[in-house]
Amino acid sequence: MAEVIPFCAFRPVRDKVHLVASRSYVSYKRGDLKVKLDENPFTFLHVINPEHTLKAGTKANSPARFKLVRTRFDQFVDQGVLIQDENPSYYIYRQIKNGHHYIGIIACASVADYYNDVIKKHEATITKREKMFKNYLDFVAINAEPVCFTYPNNATIDEITAQKIRTSPEYDFTTTNRVQHTFWVVNELNLVKRIQQEFSNIPAVYIADGHHRSASSALLGKEKSNKKREGKLPTDYFMGIFIPESNLKIYAFNRLVTNIGKHSKNSFITEINKQFEILPKGTQAYQPQQIHEISMYLEGEWFCIIPKLGTFDHTNPVEELDVSILSKNILEPTLGITDLKTDSRVLFMAGTGGLERLQSEVDQKRAKVAFAHFPISIEQLKAVADAQQIMPPKSTWIEPKLRSGLTVYSIENIH
Repeated sequence: MAEVIPFCAFRPVRDKVHLVASRSYVSYKRGDLKVKLDENPFTFLHVINPEHTLKAGTKANSPARFKLVRTRFDQFVDQGVLIQDENPSYYIYRQIKNGHHYIGIIACASVADYYNDVIKKHEATITKREKMFKNYLDFVAINAEPVCFTYPNNATIDEITAQKIRTSPEYDFTTTNRVQHTFWVVNELNLVKRIQQEFSNIPAVYIADGHHRSASSALLGKEKSNKKREGKLPTDYFMGIFIPESNLKIYAFNRLVTNIGKHSKNSFITEINKQFEILPKGTQAYQPQQIHEISMYLEGEWFCIIPKLGTFDHTNPVEELDVSILSKNILEPTLGITDLKTDSRVLFMAGTGGLERLQSEVDQKRAKVAFAHFPISIEQLKAVADAQQIMPPKSTWIEPKLRSGLTVYSIENIH
């Protein structure tokens, strides 16, 4: 059963939250990042990018760089930009984006659950990155970006959440990308106990996004627990947002291929026709309508391609995914693309951008052919995780994406 505990978050003071909470730094172009750092002294990006005002830089992923991160975090605390709650709390977070309402609870997950498979995974992690992030966490001693978990809807938790969001929020602000963020603190002892009890009745939770963050936190927790001690350590837990299945949104991760080798348009289609039924769709973008429909855009024309019977194993939760079917029956045999992680001919684009962006990449000659998928369902994601199997790289794009610095979990102390 899942252990999901409240914690005493460091978080922005109310009048600065809209200035502090930031998008992931990797989502900014270099010039935009500089402008943001120059113009906003309160953005959490100053913690993540602590060298912005320094003349001499430090080596990436070095103790010197990590020390600067921790120093900038401590400065935010000392200056009163971030404060810590006195009582362990759950934090209800709602994001409204493009008409979608996402609601979840920010709390701490258990390292023991990670190793006991109460926390289910569907994505492989890279050992080198695990160790690097583990060293980072060990040095800076804070979690600032929650892992995204999902779990089966629980009537009691849903009821508590619904009641709470009818009260005045702690934060309510809209960011420049037209996303509304609303936040409630749940620190009433009776509600805290009820939420914790209800989570303890849930047999498993699933990582939706953040496998490397989970793995590195678990690695650090295991390392610390191997030392002789009594009681719980802060590193026995790591921060996450727990979103019920009904509130999670899974988008497709589409593929672009920069060239099709020796093939012409006609020979490529002929080759594909051996494994797929091909339905021409003209020049209007065609969105897949159901599982096992894949859209293809090639030389100004859209096609719907449907795998023929016997071309995939429908009993295997990974093999029956459309991303796997595409790789096994087109990318590998026809184009010789055997490793999606390393082959530079393959580009990825989240389905949030729509098919227009996908088509534009081909029309602008930056890619030769594009493939769009029907989104993987939560049932498919869970089936892969329950079978302890791994999805192909870039199979899903998960929403919502949380802002850094909205809540911070300290692994130095626990209340």
